[in-house]
Amino acid sequence: MNHQPRVWPLQEAKAKFSELVRLAQTEGPQTVTVHGQPAVTITSIAPDKKDISGLTGAELWKALSEGPKFDLEIPDWETEGEFRDVEL
Repeated sequence: MNHQPRVWPLQEAKAKFSELVRLAQTEGPQTVTVHGQPAVTITSIAPDKKDISGLTGAELWKALSEGPKFDLEIPDWETEGEFRDVEL
């Protein structure tokens, strides 16, 4: 699967919409531009019912690693009660 999206000017996307959809399903996201600026990205919808039985943690890690990068902030939650520090 090609991970580089193809860029389509709006007029071409309208004229070849069936091809654009087919390529989104087979080759990955397709970007449509308006006046030369990216406007939307067409992507395929993953099947609703995918059999994940038998998948390993390594396969999950691989799939997550190949996805888009993002920052994740974990909030510092206030907790009630008394706690002691434990050396690990």
